[in-house]
Amino acid sequence: MRYSLLIFLMIVFSCTPSEKAENEKQLSIEIKEWGKLPNGQTVQLFTLSNANGVSLSITNYGGIVTSIFAPDREGKLSDVTLGFDNLEGYLKETPYFGAIVGRYGNRIANGTFTLDGNTYTLAKNNGKNHLHGGEKGFDKVVWDAEKIEGKDQVGVQLSYLSKDREEGYPGNLNVTVTYTLNTKNQWKIDYKATTDKKTVVNLTNHAYFNLTGEPKNAVLNHELSIAASHFLPVDSTLIPLGELKEVSGTPFDFIIPKKIGSRVEEDDTQLNYGRGYDHCWVFDDQSGKMKFAASVFEPASGRLMNVYTTEPAVQFYGGNFLNGTLIGKGGTPYQFRTGMCLETQHYPNSPNQPEFPSTVLNPGEVYQSSTIYEFITK
Repeated sequence: MRYSLLIFLMIVFSCTPSEKAENEKQLSIEIKEWGKLPNGQTVQLFTLSNANGVSLSITNYGGIVTSIFAPDREGKLSDVTLGFDNLEGYLKETPYFGAIVGRYGNRIANGTFTLDGNTYTLAKNNGKNHLHGGEKGFDKVVWDAEKIEGKDQVGVQLSYLSKDREEGYPGNLNVTVTYTLNTKNQWKIDYKATTDKKTVVNLTNHAYFNLTGEPKNAVLNHELSIAASHFLPVDSTLIPLGELKEVSGTPFDFIIPKKIGSRVEEDDTQLNYGRGYDHCWVFDDQSGKMKFAASVFEPASGRLMNVYTTEPAVQFYGGNFLNGTLIGKGGTPYQFRTGMCLETQHYPNSPNQPEFPSTVLNPGEVYQSSTIYEFITK
């Protein structure tokens, strides 16, 4: 028996170096200093890469994904996300390019909500409403960062303590967001949070995609599919009315892939409110398990991005408020509809809509959510 155990251990340890070498060949992570904040705090940049040419660069300032390089059908690599060339660009007022959004992604009506009879007042940073966590949400803080190296993936784990009443929210919220890249060209985001006081949580990522790899091009020829037969109609301030509306017979039907630009200029009240698409689609699968959520195909490049999530909904935003005033990577002005977002999340304004799935997190509970963005070609 001792002899058998010895043989087994010899086999295990003799295989380990080759497996490690193969992993290093397939996946890598580079870490460097990326700049300093005005207060002198150092900010890092993590670049995750695989052997297929796919790479993600992530800064621990705001958990921002600063670049995503993916091959086209000819193998040419291009950056398919909007952002800036350096840290200084992100320190200015930006539309959340690539950032972690929280505590509450999307809008909360009138900047208030009530829990157990207590009313909490939040910043009104989007007209009369609260948006994406407030004046200094998770997109504007420095996260603690730790690299992750595994057999089939590399990544970075970001951690942040949002203190009780930060931006008006109750409870000390411990948040962990983990970004990983694997050998299958999948960027996975795992969200986790705990609290010591009853609160509300709705975390997402606000990456802007342009699969042409040329952000001077509009995204209107991108072919979009969303696995949702209902969406949430909104009022003129983009707060959901509280009802679910069938997409059938409306410009919001993306069950079968359609070009984003094919109906965006129709005379439709909901499109007029959002200046195009800026709405929440409710998935048919509400199980909370990982499922197919959406896909985007760009015909000229052949790039296809599939989205999978455990979340109940996705906010599709078509870049309607980009207007050329923001100068992005390589000096490119980001014009109207040159980027699109698929922000997996819970419904907007859920704390004020008791019929919506709850976003309440209690002490002793764990908030968990996962989303995958997969980059392939066809």
